[in-house]
Amino acid sequence: MPRNPTRAVKIGTVTIGDGNPIAVQSMTATHTKNIDATIEQINALVNAGADVVRVAVDSTKDAEALAEISRQVTANLAVDLQENYRLAEVIAPHVAKLRYNPGHLYHHEREKPWQEKVEYLANVAIENDCAMRVGVNCGSVDPAMKEKYDLEDSISPMLESAFAHCDFLDSLNFTRYCVSLKDSDPQKVIEVNTRFAEQRPDIPLHLGVTEAGMPPDGIIKTRIAFEQLISKGIGDTIRVSLTLPNPRKPEEIDAGRQILEDIAAGRVRTVVDFGTKTLNIISCPSCSRVENEAFIDLAQQVKEMTTYAQEYDITIAVMGCRVNGPGETDDADLGLWCGPNHVNLKKGPEAIGAYPYDEILPRLREELDIIIEQKSSAPVS
Repeated sequence: MPRNPTRAVKIGTVTIGDGNPIAVQSMTATHTKNIDATIEQINALVNAGADVVRVAVDSTKDAEALAEISRQVTANLAVDLQENYRLAEVIAPHVAKLRYNPGHLYHHEREKPWQEKVEYLANVAIENDCAMRVGVNCGSVDPAMKEKYDLEDSISPMLESAFAHCDFLDSLNFTRYCVSLKDSDPQKVIEVNTRFAEQRPDIPLHLGVTEAGMPPDGIIKTRIAFEQLISKGIGDTIRVSLTLPNPRKPEEIDAGRQILEDIAAGRVRTVVDFGTKTLNIISCPSCSRVENEAFIDLAQQVKEMTTYAQEYDITIAVMGCRVNGPGETDDADLGLWCGPNHVNLKKGPEAIGAYPYDEILPRLREELDIIIEQKSSAPVS
């Protein structure tokens, strides 16, 4: 297969780009502070074939735990920095890659320009021999970029944010980074990554469909994007993001390896027209930010409860945490984002209320029925 002429980026013992094999990644779903459980899951992912394992750090306690975890595993660890980007200097000595989200940089020390924060991160990476990933997500785009475009255009602000961060990192003579541009819609993932690669074919791309959901649907959505992009030479590392119970997280690696094998062998399946005009349930992959593991069961229950609405062009988003939940449910017709004890129900960007886990399904069905009735009574154009 053709491969884009991307530059090499070393992540611990693995190098992506420059014609190297496409690396397969996953992310732990255990709470990082639970050192033993996190080590067990990292080892399970590595045994399944993970080249890089990402761990979320959201507090000093998480950072302290990851420092100890790194001493007990051989994996190439990446840290997922959340709003508190300053934790980078604490954890960088213990990992091979730092991942930051340009949109999340605004949540901490808001008086500082993003360039100052990125320069700090680049210096930390250089001092600690770390690679970086600029992780751009559809649901948490840099607000300064987003307000410049029509609300219906989610791709342009993602691209502008990515290009701006790449140009700035290059100006610092820091080039040991890759970029990801993720959406829950595989067609948008194809478009945004294709457009980025046309302008910056030198930068390695991390591919993924965010909030792909539960298998098998989540694997199908991801396969659609990966087959189209990798067949064009786009993509240097991948992650299949699935909503799974903790013991099943290695299935993400299995799915990624299978998709790569099929593409290499010419077994492509993207003739499937998946979810374009029917019910679409998106749910984020279980990760260490999930505050109540009941979220995983809830996602499955939502899927089962909504089967009667399969023929309607409706999107329902089920998110597992406060970090991505509020923003990444905005574009869904109905959104659930899960806290420790309550589930927040939204209709588009509008908050409806917070409900206990055992009361949310009937309330969701009420709102779903209203949308179905509105769609059924709408005049056909």
